[in-house]
Amino acid sequence: MALIIIVAASTLIVTMLISYFLWNTLLSKKRGAIIREAEIEAEVIRKEKILQAKEKFLQLKGDHEKAFNERNSKIVQTENKLKQRETLFSQKSEEFQRKQKEVDSIRDNLTNQIQLVDKRTEELDRLHRAQVEKLETISGMSAEEAKSQIIESLKAESKTEAMSYINEVMDEAKMTAQKEAKRIVVNTIQRVATESAVENAVTVFHIDSDEIKGRIIGREGRNIRALEAATGVEIIVDDTPEAIILSGFDPVRREIARLALHQLVTDGRIHPARIEEVVQKTQKQIEEEIIEIGKRTSIDLGIHGLHPELIRLVGKMKYRSSYGQNLLQHSREVANLCAIMASELGLNAKLAKRAGLLHDIGKVPDDEPEIPHAVLGMKLAERYKEKPEVCNAIGSHHDEVEMETLIAPIVQVCDAISGARPGARREVVESYIKRLKEMEGLALNYPGVTKTFAIQAGRELRVIVGSEKVSDEEAASLSYDIAKKIQDDMTYPGQVKVTVIRETRAISYAK
Repeated sequence: MALIIIVAASTLIVTMLISYFLWNTLLSKKRGAIIREAEIEAEVIRKEKILQAKEKFLQLKGDHEKAFNERNSKIVQTENKLKQRETLFSQKSEEFQRKQKEVDSIRDNLTNQIQLVDKRTEELDRLHRAQVEKLETISGMSAEEAKSQIIESLKAESKTEAMSYINEVMDEAKMTAQKEAKRIVVNTIQRVATESAVENAVTVFHIDSDEIKGRIIGREGRNIRALEAATGVEIIVDDTPEAIILSGFDPVRREIARLALHQLVTDGRIHPARIEEVVQKTQKQIEEEIIEIGKRTSIDLGIHGLHPELIRLVGKMKYRSSYGQNLLQHSREVANLCAIMASELGLNAKLAKRAGLLHDIGKVPDDEPEIPHAVLGMKLAERYKEKPEVCNAIGSHHDEVEMETLIAPIVQVCDAISGARPGARREVVESYIKRLKEMEGLALNYPGVTKTFAIQAGRELRVIVGSEKVSDEEAASLSYDIAKKIQDDMTYPGQVKVTVIRETRAISYAK
C-alpha cells in the first residue's frame, strides 16, 4: 500500500513538472509573438509619422514660396508706382516751367505798368505846377495855401483809386486761391481710393462641433476661467451653433485669444497649464507679427530709416481703431494723401508722407499717459530723432502746438479728409444724439441766442442771435466763448466750427 502511494505521488510530481515546462514554453512563444507584433506596429507608426512630417515640410515649403512670390509681386508693383511717379514728376516740372514763363510775363507787364505810372506822375506834377500858377493869378491865394488845397485833393483821389485797385486784386487773388485749393483737394481725394473698414468689439471663433464647447469650458469652468484670466478677453459660450464669441475692446487681446483657442482646439490638450503656455507663445508671435507689419508698411510706402521702436508702433496700429476706423489703414491713407497734396504744391512729398504715416503714433504707446495723443506723438518722434518738420506736423495736426512748416497744415487737412470719408468712422447712436443735444443746449444758455443747430454730423454749430440784443463785435466774442466752452466741457472727434449769425431785417407791407 505504501509503495502504491509513493508511486502515485511520484507520478503526480512528474506530471506537474511536465505541465509547468509545457506551460512556460507556450507563454514564451506567445510573449515573443506579442513583441514582434508591437515592433511591427511601431515601425508602421514611425513610417506614418515620417510621411506626415514630409507632407508638413512640403506644405511649409509651398507657403514660403507663395509668400516669396507675393513679396516679389509687391516689389514689382512698387517699382511700377515709382516709374509712374517719375513720369508725374516730369509732367509737373514741365508745368512749373510753363507757369514760370507766365510769371515772368506778368512781371514784365507790371514793369511796364510801373513805367506808365511814373509817366503819369510826371504829368500830374506838370499839371500841379500849372494849377498852382493859375490859382495864384486868379484867386490871389498864397502859394502855400494853394499847395495845401491841391495836395489834399490829390490825396483823396489817389487814395480812392488805390483802394479800388487793391480790392480788385484781393478779390481776384481770393477767387484764384480758392479755386486752386479745391482743385488740389479734389484731385488728391480722387487719386486715393481706400475701402472703409469698421472695427468691432467682438470676434467669432468657429468650431467644428458643439462638443468642443464642453472641453473649452472644462470641469466646473476651470478652462474658460484660465483662458479669460490669461488673455483678458470675455469668452461667451452660448447656444450659437458651432461658434464661440470673444468679446473685448482691445483687438490685440482678442487676436491673442483667437489664435490661442485655435491652437488649443487643434492640439486637443486643453487644461489650465497648457492654456497659459499657449497664450504666452501666442503673445510672442503677435509681437513678432506687429514688427513685421510695421516693416512691410514702411516698405510699401517707400519710407526708410525709421527707428525700430517707431516701426513697432506703426505695426501696432493694425490692432487699434479710432471711432471704429482701423488706425493703420487710416494712417496709410493719410500718408498717401499727404504725398499727393505735397507734390501738387511743390513741397517735399517724402517728408509729407512720413509725417502722415506717423501722425497718430501717439494713440498706440505702451504706457499711454494722460496727454493729447498729438503732443505725445510729437515727443515720441523727437525721442527717436525724426526731423523737426515731421515732429511739428505730428504735434500740430489737432492745433495743440503752433504750425511752423507748410507740411503741418497738409497733414491736418489729410487727416480730416480720411476721417470724414463716409462710412470710415462711426459712433454709438445714443451717444451721438446726446452729444449733439448737449452742444445745442450749451449754446442756448448764452444771452441773446435765439436758435442753435448742430449740422455736418456735429462738426459745425450754427448759432442765431437777435440783432437787437447782440452787436457785430459781441457776435465775434460770442463765437469764441462758445467754441472755448465746447472745447473745455465736451468730448468730440475732429473739430467743431462755431458760426454765429446775426441778421437785421426791415419789413414793410404795400397795401
